[in-house]
Amino acid sequence: MRAQPEMGPEARIKRVVILGSTGSIGVQTLDVIARNRDRFEVSGLSCGSNVDLLVRQCRAFQPQTVAVGKAAGKESIEELERLVPEVLSGPEALVNLARMEADIVVMAVTGIAALRPLCASLRPGITVGLANKESIVAAGSIVMGKARKLGAAIIPVDSEHSAIFQCIHAGSPGEVTRIILTASGGPFAGKTREELAGVTVEETLRHPNWRMGPKITVDSATLMNKGLEVIEAHHLFGIEYSSIVVALHRESVIHSMVEFRDGAVFAQMSLPDMRLPIQYALTYPERLPGPVSRYEPWRGGTLTFGQPDTGTFPLLRLAYEAGRAGGAIPAVMSAANEVAVGEFLAGRIGFLDIARVVESVVEHAPALESTSIREILEADAYGRAEALAEAARTGGKGVH
Repeated sequence: MRAQPEMGPEARIKRVVILGSTGSIGVQTLDVIARNRDRFEVSGLSCGSNVDLLVRQCRAFQPQTVAVGKAAGKESIEELERLVPEVLSGPEALVNLARMEADIVVMAVTGIAALRPLCASLRPGITVGLANKESIVAAGSIVMGKARKLGAAIIPVDSEHSAIFQCIHAGSPGEVTRIILTASGGPFAGKTREELAGVTVEETLRHPNWRMGPKITVDSATLMNKGLEVIEAHHLFGIEYSSIVVALHRESVIHSMVEFRDGAVFAQMSLPDMRLPIQYALTYPERLPGPVSRYEPWRGGTLTFGQPDTGTFPLLRLAYEAGRAGGAIPAVMSAANEVAVGEFLAGRIGFLDIARVVESVVEHAPALESTSIREILEADAYGRAEALAEAARTGGKGVH
């Protein structure tokens, strides 16, 4: 499943590189580090376009190196150069930052843009805190194979996969019979397709439990996020799709469960706060006092569970089908979804059109090779191009 990190009796300061430090996960990672400055130091940070926040982060954490996206202007670069010894820019900036000397790399870049930096970060003894689904969905066999070969530890940061990672240590991987991924259902659980036809971007982004970026929040509302997590769990933990089930759990207190062959089911529970799985990835195998409020069962109310409605939310079913199909199909699906979500956020297609676009692209996808990163990126490019074309056709009929 993964290489075991070295365990020493004495704590030492760990050098951390955060790719995507200005996004939701990156900001919360820095909050965890700020609370544990005797354990961690920030060696590198990166951003795509929010250079103003990156500048503030550099002042607070004084990294040695930063990487900035192409959106950064000359004045921003000059400001960073006054604060940081090394400023990387250009198409290889993220890859080069991922390769810098560190103990932990937190991969918080969204989308397929994380794939090449993720592969570049893998090396003997490194710990990668993985908060990017799309890279594993598109190239899970390649990434996990490289991690095993090099002895790199990939520790999931997603709350669900962190929960599985924690629970699975109650036994051995060969004793696991089922993984139960919990899903909040987002803001629209229980609604009909008719009720969803006119929902707005603002309504979609009002997640009841979690504070996340816009793309993952939309994915939560369509249940595609859970579909991506099913494929991710398959690769991270080596579990067959038939042994991965999804349960709706509106309270987001149980983050996932693992069933063993004797019938015992282990669940990881806590109040919804991404800083807990982030901190666990940074400190594993040790647990430090955390920033999360204590869960009091007698105050938490009733915990409820249900089955997802794949008729109303078909992208979860599609993800299972894509995962079982394998090859380049998951990469095509993930790319098409990323484009469709972007078109929805831009107001060019409606909420229900997201699934229509993705399903159409996957249905018509040809057989594509998927044995190398180059081929995966070609499949991703195909999915994007086809999704843009399909969204244009859909949008031309009016936003539904």
